[in-house]
Amino acid sequence: MATIHPQWLEASAPPAYDSATGRAHLADLVMRIAAEHQDGAFGEALAASPVGDLLASVLSASPYLAGIARRSGAEIARLLSTSPGEYFELRSAEVVSALAAANTINEAMRALRQYKSAMAFSIALADAAGIDSTDLTVARLSDVAERSLGAALAFLFRQARERGEVLDSTGPADTHGGFFILGMGKLGARELNYSSDIDLVIFHEPGRLSLRPGLEPQVFLVRLVRLLVKLMQDQTADGYVFRTDLRLRPDPGSTQVVMTTDAAFNYYEGQGQNWERAAFIKARVVAGDRQAGEAFLSQLAPFIWRKYLDYAAIADIHAMKRQIHANKGFSEIRVAGHNIKLGRGGIREIEFFAQTQQLIAGGRQPELRLRRTVEALSGLAARGWITPEACRELTETYWFLRHVENRIQMVADEQTHVLPSDADRLRRLAAFSGFASVEEFASTLRRHLETVQNHYAALFEDVPELTTGKGNLVFVGDSADPATLETLTGMGFTQPEGVWQTVRSWHFGRYPAMRSARARERLTELQPRLIETLGQTAAPDAALAAFDRFLSELPAGIQLFGLLRSNPSLLSLLAMIMGTAPRLQALLSRRRRVLEAVLDPGFFGQLPSDDEVKRVVEAGFSASSDLQDALDRARVIASEQTFLIGVRLLSGVVSPIEAGLAYARLASRLLHRLQSAVRADFERQHGVLPGGDAALVGMGKLGGYEMTAASDLDLILIYDYEGETAASDGPRPLPGGQYFARFTQRLVSAVTSPTAEGRLYEVDMRLRPSGNSGPIATRLASFQSYQRDEAWTWEHMALTRARVLSGGEVLRSAVEAAIRAALLRPRDRVKLVEDVRAMRERIAVHKGGTSIWDIKTVRGGQVDLEFIVQFALLEAAARHPDVLHTNLPKAIARLGEVGALDAGATAICADAARLYAAVSEILALCISGPFVPADAPSDLKSLLAKTSESDDFGALAERLEAMQSAVCDLFERVVV
Repeated sequence: MATIHPQWLEASAPPAYDSATGRAHLADLVMRIAAEHQDGAFGEALAASPVGDLLASVLSASPYLAGIARRSGAEIARLLSTSPGEYFELRSAEVVSALAAANTINEAMRALRQYKSAMAFSIALADAAGIDSTDLTVARLSDVAERSLGAALAFLFRQARERGEVLDSTGPADTHGGFFILGMGKLGARELNYSSDIDLVIFHEPGRLSLRPGLEPQVFLVRLVRLLVKLMQDQTADGYVFRTDLRLRPDPGSTQVVMTTDAAFNYYEGQGQNWERAAFIKARVVAGDRQAGEAFLSQLAPFIWRKYLDYAAIADIHAMKRQIHANKGFSEIRVAGHNIKLGRGGIREIEFFAQTQQLIAGGRQPELRLRRTVEALSGLAARGWITPEACRELTETYWFLRHVENRIQMVADEQTHVLPSDADRLRRLAAFSGFASVEEFASTLRRHLETVQNHYAALFEDVPELTTGKGNLVFVGDSADPATLETLTGMGFTQPEGVWQTVRSWHFGRYPAMRSARARERLTELQPRLIETLGQTAAPDAALAAFDRFLSELPAGIQLFGLLRSNPSLLSLLAMIMGTAPRLQALLSRRRRVLEAVLDPGFFGQLPSDDEVKRVVEAGFSASSDLQDALDRARVIASEQTFLIGVRLLSGVVSPIEAGLAYARLASRLLHRLQSAVRADFERQHGVLPGGDAALVGMGKLGGYEMTAASDLDLILIYDYEGETAASDGPRPLPGGQYFARFTQRLVSAVTSPTAEGRLYEVDMRLRPSGNSGPIATRLASFQSYQRDEAWTWEHMALTRARVLSGGEVLRSAVEAAIRAALLRPRDRVKLVEDVRAMRERIAVHKGGTSIWDIKTVRGGQVDLEFIVQFALLEAAARHPDVLHTNLPKAIARLGEVGALDAGATAICADAARLYAAVSEILALCISGPFVPADAPSDLKSLLAKTSESDDFGALAERLEAMQSAVCDLFERVVV
């Protein structure tokens, strides 16, 4: 007759939650033992012993354990007739034998699940009885997982050998040819909780596994791992073994479940993250080729344990914890509903407390490279990193919380760490945990949680807060945290899953800006505020996508992230750019340093003067070593200054008319300096012409100081030299006309050709005499005679905006005089009206717009406005020479002053010029194609309304339509 083992008879029972239910379960178990074990005396002795009280208490508190008892009377009798330790070794040996004899995967699955069920009951009962400490309980649970994995892997390899897939490895038969499994987290530390899943990372050394010819190792091993997962976690009538998580492997979204050690080293050395370093503190070989696994961990040690004091990594690790706290309910200590793992004062804080300090010091002090949490605390205390009191208190609390965690999970075998909110369930947990009342349990729990919180807060009191206070923002793991998705939705993102994937991908180092560990750490610190700021834009998903593109184009990120972290206003400006201005996004990607200029206190004051722009341009060109270098520097200056003008416009610091002036001033200075650089290089090859000189004339928006961020340059080049047959005196001499034609081509190429620094401007030279059919450069005498005798009316209209940008004083004066002479000619009004109207109709037929947002060419748009003003200038200039000005608003004002336009016409033109400039400047800055209001972000619409001083976008559209109608009517009234 079997007898109860003495160790069980010395057991103590926790307070009963429901005595009647417990006794009923006990009576049912006694009957099953009598029936299955055929030993009624054993059952009777059991009921009358302290073990009966233990079983009644445990079975009343745990429906899960009661269910096992109903199925396993004989097995429980077997358990109670041996000590817990002996039973563990006996059943572990039996499962190894069972899988060694199993012929099918179903047989293997059944044996593993019966083993797990027996171990689950045995370990829970020994823990509840006080026979096993919590320390031993978590170690036993870990050993069950490790032995299950080992037996399952041996079964799969045996089957593969029997199928002829695996031949022979180069080492012993049980090494699995360089294939090994690392247990991470609590499995690696031998600290599994009762219903824990197991985190595995799986690798293999190439060339170690001998397979049937034609069978690829990666294909074979991936299939094997999938079968291993099936063996472990598939739910059958016998239950499951362990839920298995493979997502801690490198970049789990894009890698297979098993990868080579070479690929792993490449990943960790180049892209490994700090949270992965923390995870590998606990990594341990749990199955497969242990020698290969240990060698891998040894080689990976420099990644995990840096030689210098790694304080910079701590913010990155700690950020995960504080982001978790942002979730509702984690920000304070409570009892009912408190998460004892992730909540304040919980298990995770103790683990982070130890791991962060291990990361700091473990590189120089190998004795701190300890997997188990309490051993790490002890090691830290021994080395003086924490006080003996902190070690003692945190160790005591750790085991208390692990004890409660196990009890929570033993109730229903659920992987939860949350204390019940229901009063009766909380009473059951308190009793199951060994407390006589909920009040006593709550008081003890609070004391422990507060102890942890105090130590944890002291350790990180100087680390800046990273959470936004608006919810959970956790971007680690392979699947999105539901609370994080909820937070993102609340922030205004319509595709939270996509946002989660994007943000998570930043930390895998796929972008150059994210390659360094320090850059990823700084982005982690910035991340919550960045996401919140992007969420405040009108189209958060589009703004985040733009920021992602911006990140992808950055060559480096650490300085930018540091700048944004310390300057919240700059972050808001960046979000605005991402939400509304793709052109500025592109400039910023290439010229990230321009953000630093925005921090200058004087940046948001007045625009740089012409002299200041000249100094910037001269400083850039003076440092150039050759023409190619000068071209690159011109593009750098242009893109940086264009960005700064655009930011001022976007921020409302300057008006659209002021921005147009700034763009044109910049282009004028760059052209003047480029002409000098190209000429110097040209003269080295072709020499100089006697008395030779060239003047650039800016037309259109460049000439009128009304450029936008997208404007091209309308140019004419006029030259002159002495004599008629002169040739240059260089190594490759050229006659005069050919000399300046070649020079003009070189100059245009210098402006338009893309270099490593991008493009400068597009150039349009169709306004030169005779247009595309004429020579690319015009001699002064030809220009004078053409304007006097041959130019069409429309060419003189264009000439009203001509401004000489460069050239010697003599040539400049001559060109300006020629332009003025052409414009001051008396006009036949009838012929002038006829020509202007004909040109207007030609444009309407070939280029006319139909939408009110086709600001330039729609009826009543910019072309009509300019034609009205140019008509009035040509008609009045002979009588009022001072009326001429290349700038449209100033020309309108002068026309009004002399009465060439009446007060009403002057007011309409001035209002239209301001409105059209506001809309065209913003659209040129923010979009590159046609403006379609239905597709436009609301931020852009709001910006258009604000810049044009309209109440809202609808009001702007009404103003624009009314203005175009008024200009159209005015044309009919003036050009007659």
